[in-house]
Amino acid sequence: MLAIHAHSLPSKTTVLLAVLLASALASPNSVYAGSKKKTTTDTTAEQTGGPIVDLSKIDISKLVWPQPPSIPRVRYTAYFAGMKIDHTPVAAKKKPKQTWMDRLAGGQSQQEKFNVKDFPFQLLGPYGMAVDSKGRLYVADQRVGAVFIFNTETRDVELIANGQQAHFGLINGIAIDDDDRVFVSDGKMHRVLVFNAKHEVINQIHEKLIDPVGLAIDTENRLLYVVDTQADQVVVYDADSLKELRRIGTAGKNHYLTTPGDFGGASNVAVDKDGNVYVTDTMNNRVEIFDADGKFISTFGKAGDGPGYFARPKGIAVDGDGHIWVADTVQNRLQVFNREGQLLTYIGGLGHYPGQFESLVGVVIDKNNRVFTSEQYPGRVQQFRYVTDAEADQLKKERAAGGAQTAAATSSQPAPAAAAEVKK
Repeated sequence: MLAIHAHSLPSKTTVLLAVLLASALASPNSVYAGSKKKTTTDTTAEQTGGPIVDLSKIDISKLVWPQPPSIPRVRYTAYFAGMKIDHTPVAAKKKPKQTWMDRLAGGQSQQEKFNVKDFPFQLLGPYGMAVDSKGRLYVADQRVGAVFIFNTETRDVELIANGQQAHFGLINGIAIDDDDRVFVSDGKMHRVLVFNAKHEVINQIHEKLIDPVGLAIDTENRLLYVVDTQADQVVVYDADSLKELRRIGTAGKNHYLTTPGDFGGASNVAVDKDGNVYVTDTMNNRVEIFDADGKFISTFGKAGDGPGYFARPKGIAVDGDGHIWVADTVQNRLQVFNREGQLLTYIGGLGHYPGQFESLVGVVIDKNNRVFTSEQYPGRVQQFRYVTDAEADQLKKERAAGGAQTAAATSSQPAPAAAAEVKK
């Protein structure tokens, strides 16, 4: 067991101006940053959406939760803010040849003109996340209107962009199946788009959806879960045929229902290895649990402003040991619970340093125990490493063995000579 107890889309012009301004403020390494062994380079206002934060004196290798002497269960590893900037001096870049018409007109060639496709976008409003079979991180950005795809190893970044691979209105959630089909929910367009592994649109779900937000896929039972926030329902589809199978929750009650099995503004959903379904019932400040057939099992959580309580929970994920991770937007706290709703540990608090959050909305955990969180206002995704129960047990054994060896070495040393009695 784990140790210790928006929905508006700016215009393309607005987004572009915001990105241009942010890049103008950026330092050479600030748009996209990864982990370093000892220290993290400086973080600018462009990354954080707030005052400049100096991380140069922080040794991120020691950022763990809980703090020593407890056995660490979560380690900070990296963060992501946007696409890499090409810092090659303009003079060193090979200029494309002009056509005779360009030379005659005395203007720039088409290749020399600004091309938005080449512009290094930053994260402005990241929400849903998912990881594909290659370990790449997909992030749906509501404000940019694009899905960022981060290769966490090579640091390359690509986009599924509005007006290019697809037409987006307001993208929210994202899920990826074992064939690397990508599902993206769009609240403004009232649909879920389906892309193949080449990021080409191959299908969509649009009937009877009002405001699809959170997505999750049960690859074993071949089920796709879509949280329709405005309908107060979780819609269950056959993941292959995309046929609607059933709905969980009662619709048409304007988020007022508090009865078990119903929702008040649910936002996100996760599935564990046994097919159980976990839903953040955001307005009711609770998590509800269902079985693979949609039958209500249990619920936990209530409103409050301290650890173990909720104030608008949104993102949710389940790790390989069955612990439930919940992203709390108002408290800016990532909390970890067991199935009974007992708080096991938590990370966070308002701020821009590693392990702090501002408008925390999303969390996803991949098969390699990497934990990713998304924050809307800093425009940032943070990466952590979950230390499993088995790994923690091994660390405990090693620590105990080390302590025993130290004790044995100490006891084998000859006793110090007694001090000579002082004669009066």
